[in-house]
Order: sequence, then structure tokens, then C-alpha cells
Amino acid sequence: LSMKRTVLQRAGILIALLMLTTLNAWSADTLKPFLLVSIEAADFENTVDNTKNKLQAGGFTIAGEYAPFEGAHIIAVTSEELQDVAAKSDFGGYGAIIRVAVTKNADKVEVSYSNPVYWANAYLLADDLTAVADKMTSAMGSAEPFGSEKGLTVKKLRKYHYTAFMPYFDDPEKLGSADSHAAAVAKINENLAAGKGGVSKVYEIKIPGKDETLIGVAIQEGAAADKTIMEKIDVHGTRHTAHLPYEILVSCEKVYTLSGKFRIALSFPDLSMMGAGSFMEIMDAPPAIKDSLSALTK
Repeated sequence: LSMKRTVLQRAGILIALLMLTTLNAWSADTLKPFLLVSIEAADFENTVDNTKNKLQAGGFTIAGEYAPFEGAHIIAVTSEELQDVAAKSDFGGYGAIIRVAVTKNADKVEVSYSNPVYWANAYLLADDLTAVADKMTSAMGSAEPFGSEKGLTVKKLRKYHYTAFMPYFDDPEKLGSADSHAAAVAKINENLAAGKGGVSKVYEIKIPGKDETLIGVAIQEGAAADKTIMEKIDVHGTRHTAHLPYEILVSCEKVYTLSGKFRIALSFPDLSMMGAGSFMEIMDAPPAIKDSLSALTK
């Protein structure tokens, strides 16, 4: 009896070790949308300045920044490496930026950024941006992945959609067109400068070697407003502020943006369909985003 008990105990330990090994391997093979650098009691403005200094010292260029609402500051950064990778893929311009956020959450200040490897796979880039991710770690320090309880595998990210009948990466919203790439960019900038539809410019990046330009925008009015959306769905735990800003991509003479049903879901992959703090709360946001950004092409 004693021998049988010992055998069972050893078998139980072996099973537990195998489960732990499998869990660790599974966790290592999944990605989450954001990386948390720090969460501490700190001065908000000093943290913003320190974060910008670290990014620039680490070899990143600040393309633009803005405050979508009180207690939130976003710094959009790029680099030659990011732009070179973006140039290699169709609609790769979306991957030319990393969004860094400083957010006041209760009595703490959080510093976080969009996970380059996660977004590179979601945007079907030719490179997974591991080298860029390492460069960000060197600049900002070690960081903890967050934004999804279980995360997503590379395989799922590269064919991501929120659920059945929802759009994929290659189902973008078409906003308009012009006679040429330069004319399309000029028209958008003209309307942004005028604040048309409550939308303003955060940054602009010309992708090298191709007629492609990425324009980050702040949306400040109506159901599409950044503040309105985030107040409804970014309400639990570490904040997903680095979801912002939204982007317009001018590719050749045509103007696109990612569907809200795709872009928002990527930042909030665990968001439920129904209930408080769910997609149902922002069901009018995706069409409103399209309408607000389409107006910039007219």
C-alpha cells in the first residue's frame, strides 16, 4: 500500500511538472498588445519628460504627441528600422509607429507602450520587429506584457478578427482618393489644419521608397471621440491608453483606415460583446470613426 501511494504521489508530481512546463511554454508563445514599463506614485509631468528623454536617448524619433484627455499623454515614436520594415509590406505603413503612453490611474502613474511584436504580426509585416522590441527595452527598461488575459499566438494574430463576420487586417475602410498621392496627403492636411470634424493631426510619417504616408489623428468630437470611447471600455486594471491615436494611411492615391471593429479589438482582445464596458457600449463608434475620417478627404 505504501509503495502504491508513493508511485501515485510521484505520478502526481510528474503530471504537475508537465502541466507547469506546458503552461510556461504556452505563455511564452502568446503575445499581448501592450507592455507596462512602470506603475508608481510619481509626478505626471516629470514622468512625461523623463519618458521622452529615454526614448530619444534610445535612438527613437518623436513623431508627435498629444493628450487625449486629462491624465493621459501619448508619445508617438518612429525609427529608421520601423520605417524600413514598413516599406517591405503592403499597407505596412501602419507598423511605422510605436505608441507610448503615460497615464494617471488613481494615485499611480503608468508608463506603457504598444508591443511592437504583437502589432507587427497583426499588421502582417515582413519582419516581427524583435530587434526594434529589444531596442525599446534598452531605452525604456524591462516591461510586463498586458492587455489580454491569455494573449494571442502569432498564428492567430496574423489572421486576426474579433469574431465571425468581423473584418480582418486586409478589410480596411476606404475613406476616399485623389488624383495623386501628394494631392491626397495635401487635402487631408488642409482639413486637419482646419479642424474639420473635430479631428486634428498628431504626426505624419512618409514611408521610404513608396507612395505611402501614415497620419496619426486625434478625434475629439462625437461618438468617434477618443475620450468617449476610452471612458466606456478602458475602465479596468492597467490602462490601454497606447491604443491611441487612430491612423489614416494614404497608399498611392487612395486613403484608408483600419476598421474600428478590427483596430479597437486588437487593443482590447478580451472585450466582451455585451454588457457594461463592452463592444455594445461603443457600437456606434466604428461607423462614426469612418465618417469623421472620410470627411478629411473631401
